[in-house]
Amino acid sequence: MPPLSSLSPTAATAPAPAAAASPSTHTATSRRLALSALGSLGVASLWGCGGGSDSTSTDSGSSTDSGSGTGSGTGSGTGTGTGTGTTTTCSVVPEETAGPYPADGSTASNNTYNVLALSGIVRSDIRSSVGSSTQVSGVPLSITITLTNTSASCAALSGYAIYLWHCTQDGNYSVYTSNNIADNYLRGVQATDANGTVTFTTIVPGCYAGRMPHMHLEIYPTLASATKAANKIKTTQLAFPTALLSSIYSSNSGYSASVRNLASMSFATDNVFSDGTTLEMTTMQANTGGGYSASITISIAV
Repeated sequence: MPPLSSLSPTAATAPAPAAAASPSTHTATSRRLALSALGSLGVASLWGCGGGSDSTSTDSGSSTDSGSGTGSGTGSGTGTGTGTGTTTTCSVVPEETAGPYPADGSTASNNTYNVLALSGIVRSDIRSSVGSSTQVSGVPLSITITLTNTSASCAALSGYAIYLWHCTQDGNYSVYTSNNIADNYLRGVQATDANGTVTFTTIVPGCYAGRMPHMHLEIYPTLASATKAANKIKTTQLAFPTALLSSIYSSNSGYSASVRNLASMSFATDNVFSDGTTLEMTTMQANTGGGYSASITISIAV
């Protein structure tokens, strides 16, 4: 395995990290399932008719009938109503590449790096390495992920494990940047609660050359099984609203490289998200703490 010191990801297809390299992007192996139709509201219209003739008929003779008529009508109405309901249709989130930097014990990690085996990797705040109080720089972000089951009317999936990881504000990934498994910031695992939800405290990810801003995640059936990539049941990626990220990048000097990189990219040219982001796009807004909050509901079939 080549030295992995001071890496910065690239869009190269080879997974082996190198100095100042950027992560490869692989074509997504499974793509979009169509969203279920929401239903339609028919609107009745009033209309008038006028003029006409009946067809001629014969019976032991001949006769003709004709007639004409006119009519008109008007109507109006108003109405108001409120209601609540539960969505019972959902679609499986696409399978996406884990990229070259998952650090999950897989071949993409050269079977060398596996943060999932570390004591302390199960945590909600991922801004520092396990056991360290030093947090990475970046705009604070709280991201909430809700997991549901397409095979059970979108019921919440409790007790599943989600492993989340992403790059720093300047586009680097931990472990590979320093060639050190102990540097595992911006990586963490949590189990979904009774509502199928986990919330991570992290930073807004940067945008490196060749990829739109994103986060990676793997889903495991239990927290106990979230110890190596061989046990995962889903791998996907999360996207973020371009306009809001552009504003964040422009307003914070630590994201200066992201300003340039984002301006040269789009979802249409990103070879993971180019076929659509409907099921992977987060909602995101400023929060009262001076940072941002993002959320998304993703679904799998179990």
